[in-house]
Amino acid sequence: MKTQIWIAVATYVLIAILRKRLGLEASLHEILQVLSLNLFEKTPISQACRAMIPQGKSMPIYKQMNLLDL
Repeated sequence: MKTQIWIAVATYVLIAILRKRLGLEASLHEILQVLSLNLFEKTPISQACRAMIPQGKSMPIYKQMNLLDL
């Protein structure tokens, strides 16, 4: 039971960070719905959430290496 609670908390925090970094105005529920539809596809998160990004706002570019680009 504790494991499920911690997984839910970690998921909530990760989605909140994603929302803030991409500047999304959508609710956390809407973001989770989009991500659940793209769960098993190799689509970048920023591309999957592109429709939710407000017009006129550019996406930030991060110089952090992707985990699988070793």
